[in-house]
Amino acid sequence: MLADDSTLLREGLARLLGDEGHEVTATLGDAEALLAAVAADPPDVAVVDVRMPPTHTDEGLRAALTIRVRWPETGVLVLSQYVERRYASELLSSAAGGVGYLLKDRVAQVDEFLEALERVGAGHTALDPEVVRRLLAQRLTPREHDVLATMARGHTNAAIAEHLHISLSAVEKLANAAFAKLGVPTSVGYSRRVLAVLRYLDS
Repeated sequence: MLADDSTLLREGLARLLGDEGHEVTATLGDAEALLAAVAADPPDVAVVDVRMPPTHTDEGLRAALTIRVRWPETGVLVLSQYVERRYASELLSSAAGGVGYLLKDRVAQVDEFLEALERVGAGHTALDPEVVRRLLAQRLTPREHDVLATMARGHTNAAIAEHLHISLSAVEKLANAAFAKLGVPTSVGYSRRVLAVLRYLDS
């Protein structure tokens, strides 16, 4: 399903996806219509803009969160010009996977979009590094950023401690503080290290 208030973009994406062998079950112009359509016939993936009628603020992103809660088998790919901090972190910290966030003006190739769509449909994550950079910019301390950046390269906590010349307990405290700021549930184990956030930090 495609949800965007731009008719031109919706129809263009629908044609593109159809040409690539994907079935577009609905194209919708507002968040309420999206939720009703998903409730009636949940798709594999919903592609959603952030700002939609009636207020053009964050309706699309809030609808994306609702979809993840009510229909967790449906992947959500946010495609927008904007990074909405208020709800984006909650959406992206979902342990279930099947979520993505791309910026329209940074999708340089059609193949990039199609690859992201297929990753989300397969239950994986697809994140534009710029989205992550903006989300993290005002939230993490420099030391928390260093710990996550080193963790993203595949290092254990012990190796991070050695690399950053700090104690193991300091690494654990910094990592836990960073995960808390990112809204990562404490009950999640492995997925805390593989959130797509860390792929940006490794770039």
